[in-house]
Amino acid sequence: MEEELINGELLEKFEEEAVFLKETAKSSVESTQKAALNRRGNALLNDGDVENARRIFITTGYSDGLSRIGDYYKKKGRLVDALRMYWTAHDKKKSTELCMELSIFIKSLLNEDTTSGGGGHG
Repeated sequence: MEEELINGELLEKFEEEAVFLKETAKSSVESTQKAALNRRGNALLNDGDVENARRIFITTGYSDGLSRIGDYYKKKGRLVDALRMYWTAHDKKKSTELCMELSIFIKSLLNEDTTSGGGGHG
């Protein structure tokens, strides 16, 4: 049953994720299916298959899993991807902290550009 959920049509309808940040709607997955998918996603994440775990967690709207994926991305320096996961997980604390870090980084880049004469890129 669990394998059918993963390999079947359930994930296919969530295949396209071209949006930068998107809210997760209430999952249409039944609670028993959701629990099985979340267990599978946790197993995949523990085995290092982050991208398939991410797909499952987005499908089920599993906020803890999405937040953990965000932590993984942040550790790997994929800050925009981390922000996307925190935002989707509705993890306000982590998304706010990361936004602050990114704003400080962008401000330092702008200040560096200003002090070096600016505009010499490209």
